Amino acid sequence: MFNIKVFNNISDKGLSLFNEKDYSVATAQPEPHGILLRSHSLKTEEINNTTLVVGRAGVGVNNVPVDYCTEKGIPVLNTPGANANAVKELVLAGMLLGSRNICQSWDYARQALSDPKKYESGKSKFVGSEIHGKTLGLIGLGNVGVKVANAAISLGMKVIGFDPHITAGNAWQISSVVRRADDIKEVLKEADYISIHVPLLDDTKHLLNMDLLNLMKDGAILLNFSRAEIVDEGALKQRLESGKLQSYVSDFPSQELAAFPQVISLPHLGASTVQAQENCAVMIAEQVKEFLEDGNITHSVNYPSIKMPRNKGHRLAITNQNVPNMLAQISTEISNESINIIDMVNRSKNEIAYTLIDVDKPITPSLIDTLSSISGIINVRVIPEENR
Repeated sequence: MFNIKVFNNISDKGLSLFNEKDYSVATAQPEPHGILLRSHSLKTEEINNTTLVVGRAGVGVNNVPVDYCTEKGIPVLNTPGANANAVKELVLAGMLLGSRNICQSWDYARQALSDPKKYESGKSKFVGSEIHGKTLGLIGLGNVGVKVANAAISLGMKVIGFDPHITAGNAWQISSVVRRADDIKEVLKEADYISIHVPLLDDTKHLLNMDLLNLMKDGAILLNFSRAEIVDEGALKQRLESGKLQSYVSDFPSQELAAFPQVISLPHLGASTVQAQENCAVMIAEQVKEFLEDGNITHSVNYPSIKMPRNKGHRLAITNQNVPNMLAQISTEISNESINIIDMVNRSKNEIAYTLIDVDKPITPSLIDTLSSISGIINVRVIPEENR
């Protein structure tokens, strides 16, 4: 029986995948084997010695202590692509909000309802611009960026994108008419709209600094549906004060920017659709189940992806530091117990290596102790046959 501790409101469509025979799912689990969350800021003290996996029903993992989990040998899983369509639609809405002065004119109309002539005569203050024929610049061509690019093409826009790390899968999906830039500066100089689609990492924090923001066209619109910290707020304020930025549309409200009429802030609505929440819940539940039952890993931010079909033997899952001679030591100790290896897969990611091993005999407690005592081994887990 696996205990699953749930933070936040995870869709029942995902939670229903945990059958009652093998899983206990609750918000109060003193000894959870798996943790599921959305926006909850997970603290290290909420992760105990029984925790085997953390599943984030969404993409960003800034609310998860990933380094701590890595140190403890706990994979952190997320759901890239599950909410991509929801974010794409909101980005398109953001472009229209920014270019047609919808928020400003809506406020004006509400205030002038008592005098129809007044609100009709005042509409000239809110003349906007059509997006058809304009150039959209995308910084990041991941799951969301690709969908935004293709949708913008269908709306008659020109699209230029920059992503030095685009995956082969996303490259196949993106429209052939999207022009790929070799430098981020090329995108900023040419685009009428800039939309950011990169994760928040050490090297993307304040990615759009003063030097880059100053490259944007006068009257351009900047959209940020990734993370607030990717844009240097101090530099952005100067750009707004100069009047050269038509609009900044963000999914992350800021007290510092609230006074600017050009700023449109939403309360992090990117993935807030019923469909996206269901997609994320189902995807993370499937991934957590696969890890707990078979040791396979998909979409981990700190572990390598790995998948090995179950044989008729007994399975070991071993996490160790990514240093030389580990596999030789592991296989030697297994052989010393007169146990044959049926199948084995080893993968590594940064400082972590992870190995799945199927053997032909039951795994004894003494073998677990021996393997665990090898220098560099972080944890050893036996995955029983009945978990299949």
